[in-house]
Amino acid sequence: MSAIMQAMKLIKDTFDKYAGKEGDKDTLTKKEVVALLQTEFPEATNQAAMDKFFNNLDNDRDGVVSFEEFVTFVAVMICLKSVTGC
Repeated sequence: MSAIMQAMKLIKDTFDKYAGKEGDKDTLTKKEVVALLQTEFPEATNQAAMDKFFNNLDNDRDGVVSFEEFVTFVAVMICLKSVTGC
């Protein structure tokens, strides 16, 4: 499997690991997003920041984060990392 295919699989596997523990397996609830952030980004500890983060992810304001919304976040993070070098 190519490196890009492995990266795509990792993104989907990460989403699936957290999605559906509370509700729909195709979306992340706020609680699931917080669990993802706390595990995958251990430096993310500020609850107010996590609330804001969830609201920014939930583009359609339906109270959950779809895979498409999650992938958009990942793409933005990749772009920011590329620009800032961090």
